[in-house]
Amino acid sequence: MTHLLHRQIAGALPIAATGSGIEIVDATGKRYIDASGGAAVSCLGHGHPAVTRALHEQLDRLAYAHTGFFTTEVAEKLADRLIADAPEGISHAYLVSGGSEAVEAALKMARQHFIERRQPQRRHVIARRQSYHGNTLGALAAGGNEWRRAPFSPLLIETHHVDPCFAYRFQEPGESEEAYGRRAADALDAKIRELGPGTVMAFVAETVVGATAGAVPPAKGYFKRIREICDRHGVLLILDEVMCGMGRTGTLHACEQEGIAPDLMTIAKGLGGGYEPIGAVLLGQQIYESFAGGSGFFQHGHTYMAHPLACAAALEVQETIRRDNLLANVREMGALLRRRLGERFGNHPHVGDIRGRGLFQAVELVEDRLSKMPFDPAKKLHARVKKAAMARGLMVYPMGGTIDGTRGDHVLLAPPFIVTEGQIGEIVDRLGSAIDDALA
Repeated sequence: MTHLLHRQIAGALPIAATGSGIEIVDATGKRYIDASGGAAVSCLGHGHPAVTRALHEQLDRLAYAHTGFFTTEVAEKLADRLIADAPEGISHAYLVSGGSEAVEAALKMARQHFIERRQPQRRHVIARRQSYHGNTLGALAAGGNEWRRAPFSPLLIETHHVDPCFAYRFQEPGESEEAYGRRAADALDAKIRELGPGTVMAFVAETVVGATAGAVPPAKGYFKRIREICDRHGVLLILDEVMCGMGRTGTLHACEQEGIAPDLMTIAKGLGGGYEPIGAVLLGQQIYESFAGGSGFFQHGHTYMAHPLACAAALEVQETIRRDNLLANVREMGALLRRRLGERFGNHPHVGDIRGRGLFQAVELVEDRLSKMPFDPAKKLHARVKKAAMARGLMVYPMGGTIDGTRGDHVLLAPPFIVTEGQIGEIVDRLGSAIDDALA
């Protein structure tokens, strides 16, 4: 019997006992390759000596100081590191304890920015269907994951959604990638005009869509068009890179590959690599100047924001990625992972799409490749894949509702940045066996 409320009431989870490199070992001694980084979190794997050493050193100095009274050297150093590597125009970092907190803060920043600028009529938030931005109420309202939203819909603020940029599902036959990207982006322009120019405060989007739809990259030119539309209407662009950012796609920020910079960006998971709970909002100079030149403060806060131990972990994670040139390994091993997935599943009768960037890849499972028809949701194929993978000592991140919150199944892969060529081969081999077993 357990007194811990687990995510799922039925069934018993293995007990994670130790971790080293890309493996977690349970209490029975069984080893699991962490091919999903948990939820794309463990970018340096488990038990990295440099990070644990940094945590020990910070604990010996100072464990906690409330940000209403003090700043700390480690928080200042982390902010310096983040801004030195940030997209153009980003000037400050607001440090919180996770991705949902970061999205909540970003939404409030957007609202307060316009209040300070004497535009209180700007209140509408637009996001995309089949997105996920967190589980707190504001973040959940912004997100387009219908399964997560439905039970709490009476509690959610009003938000508005447009179709995602999802080429495998929405690009029309004969339509070029660029034409599709423009059409998908123009849905935002139409929604802003429908709501009324001057009333929309922000558009929120994952640069590469994460768990809800499975590592969906944007079509070519999509985000440049989005940036143009936001600028034309005076709308803030909030990029959610909680899952896809901090090196996961092969560049530190996924938006680097789109040639744009946001007004606000949320980061978390790979920021601290799971060694401590931490997230951040990276905000543009114009947002900072609104606060500094107006009320003089941001009307929001959390008890554990900029926690010294979390900052120490994140700072060392980021320094290790730079020092060990791990982004190059993300690109190299990401290309290998994509190639190996193509070799294993390219002709598989029930794999419709293989997609992603860097070490952020997914396969979408379909009943029929030609029509792209998904499996019956009652089959719960994604859950069967997870169970079969765990039996083979493999952690992956499957999800259902890929298409519309109900239909569709995919499997997300996000191994640590330290993964090797041999480990990539083992991941794909075990995944292939797990999928075949789940389909049997």
